[in-house]
Amino acid sequence: MMIQSKLYALFALSLSVGMLWSCAPAPADESAELNGDGIPVYEVDPSWPPELPNNWILGDVRGLFIEEENDHIWVLHMPSSLTSRELGAAADPPYAECCISAPPVLELDPQGQVVQAWGGPGEGYVWPEGSQHGIFLDHNDFIWIGTSSVNHVVKFTRDGSHVLTIGEPGVDMGSNDPTHLSGPANFYVEPETNEIFIADGYGNRRVVVFDAETGEYRRHWGAYGEQPDDEYTYEYPVDPTDPPLQYSTVHGIVGSNDGLIYVADRQGNRVQVFRQDGEYLMERFVRPETGGSGTAFSLALSRDPEQRFLYLMDGTNNKVWILGRGDLEILNSFGRTGRQIGQFIRAHMVQLDSQGNVYTGEAGNGKRLQKFSFRGMTTP
Repeated sequence: MMIQSKLYALFALSLSVGMLWSCAPAPADESAELNGDGIPVYEVDPSWPPELPNNWILGDVRGLFIEEENDHIWVLHMPSSLTSRELGAAADPPYAECCISAPPVLELDPQGQVVQAWGGPGEGYVWPEGSQHGIFLDHNDFIWIGTSSVNHVVKFTRDGSHVLTIGEPGVDMGSNDPTHLSGPANFYVEPETNEIFIADGYGNRRVVVFDAETGEYRRHWGAYGEQPDDEYTYEYPVDPTDPPLQYSTVHGIVGSNDGLIYVADRQGNRVQVFRQDGEYLMERFVRPETGGSGTAFSLALSRDPEQRFLYLMDGTNNKVWILGRGDLEILNSFGRTGRQIGQFIRAHMVQLDSQGNVYTGEAGNGKRLQKFSFRGMTTP
């Protein structure tokens, strides 16, 4: 009788696993490339990332960037978001075997192994507590990091030496000031002009452009390419039939190979597209009725030659939206709110590698990285 019970339990387990697998989306062609026909399909990789060394643990993942040449993954997290319960080994005296905070900046290889890590007091620059936000590696091998609550952007060498600061720490002069920032969130550096485009949006309501070598101001614009107005107010959630004339939270920004700038207005629940001089081209609202803290967090472009797909991280519905870059039509999505693999808590950052794989970073109670492997193209 006991043997029969064990066999029945084993059979039930195998059946349930089989059912779970059959419910997963099946790729149309696993050998297809991202530049093939159809829409990309993804499957979460439960083995990535591996455990960090040195009893390290991540806090809020507030920046994510993947290099063009070698697919190295740059991660920016906020150590101050970790609680005392998570940092038992860092207490004095320690009250648990694990853990301690990882340094704010980590460079990982494609397998998730740490190549280097740096950041924090004592390394040439005093990091403002609790404000790290956004990371970008430019074409000249400089790392850019923002400080969302301390109003400046910092340029480093890739090994962490401080080079340049844009903005004045702790000073906010409004959305039309040429030299100060307020709540910079993310960045894009244009290789052709060596200009840095900053989503200056936690406090200000604009995209602002500086010379990436000198930090000299170039230009700025608000929603629809117009002058930003800090006095403008509107209700949430937004109404696409009566679109707000000013940004809410300019949070995500990315530039395409053909010279366009894509901007994510987080609580405005929309993506807007511009030429690099600020000329407005089009917009798309994404689930504006859901309100919350916004559906337009961060952006990434596919790596095919035409960059046909725009990926939008939605931190309210906790999913990745796949849009057609040409018209911003919503084509597909994946993810949902939850704590299991493939689900998100406070979805925050999204990036792609050269193989079409998607990487995500979570803030809030999520505090993790995930990888979604590209599994081919399928028809809608």
